[in-house]
Amino acid sequence: MKKLNSSEKGFALPVALMLLVVMTLMGAALVTTTSSDMGSNNERDNSSQAFYAAESGISMAKEWLALQPSYVPGSNPDNQLRFCKTSLFPSIRPGQARAIRNQGGQNHIYRNNLSALISASGQEATRLSNFSFEYFVTQTPDRNGYTSSPQKKPGTNNIYYTIYSCGCDASIANCRSQNNNIIALEAVVTIR
Repeated sequence: MKKLNSSEKGFALPVALMLLVVMTLMGAALVTTTSSDMGSNNERDNSSQAFYAAESGISMAKEWLALQPSYVPGSNPDNQLRFCKTSLFPSIRPGQARAIRNQGGQNHIYRNNLSALISASGQEATRLSNFSFEYFVTQTPDRNGYTSSPQKKPGTNNIYYTIYSCGCDASIANCRSQNNNIIALEAVVTIR
């Protein structure tokens, strides 16, 4: 049997404790990183879904425009908009947007939750009800940001219209520009 030196006694216990501390710190760092990544992924998912909600608004506006007998500019829509304010669109001069009127003579502003457009049930229906969109349509702004005069496609009498649509990662009732992701999109269209 080998006799131990006094310098070798109790060496395993401090090494084991040090390894335990290092492994605990590594585990805690891994848990923190994973939870941070999950939060970041949720944020990206909400932003993507808000983008798709804004695209849904553009599609709905195109359908609405195709069914209209006339396209008469109305008034500034800002006081009627909940979260898709004209200030989100740099192409419009502040206070100068003129929304196209509906057949009732009112500015046509439309908003809805995605759950009203997409048929789903259970958890997916609940998730879709937490995303919304809002849109309005104007004549395309001139280079100074005014929407009161028509901009025509060169060589034709076709007038350009711009659809302004915003998607939100909350329901219509709960979306607030201070608290939610709002994705603003615009699309220029002509009508034949």
